[in-house]
Amino acid sequence: MLNQTVLTGNLGADPEMFYSSEGNPVASFNIAFNSGKKKSGKKKTGWIKVAAFGKLAEISEKYLHKGARIGVIGMIDQQNWETDGGDKRSSFQINANSLEFIKTDGRGFEENQNSGETPF
Repeated sequence: MLNQTVLTGNLGADPEMFYSSEGNPVASFNIAFNSGKKKSGKKKTGWIKVAAFGKLAEISEKYLHKGARIGVIGMIDQQNWETDGGDKRSSFQINANSLEFIKTDGRGFEENQNSGETPF
């Protein structure tokens, strides 16, 4: 079964960076996307969590920011857990395989322009 999704949206906050128990970088952020229209005619906004790993996580932390518009290609992953009260919960996230920078404020790019280094 194929599990691949493509989504564009805007970051709701700067990415949060942390490291796995093995020391691998992980970036986590939420993106807002248009999920149709309400009966009132206004657009509905949906939110989904995105996780980026390794080099992609480092790139996310350095170049992405709240409000940046990006495209994400990745796999949908379901997270399941149980609350302290015994209730079962689940949520979905996209584990990113690639990111497309559609609109950013240029954060992080200036230093690479001076060094001649390609950011990614």
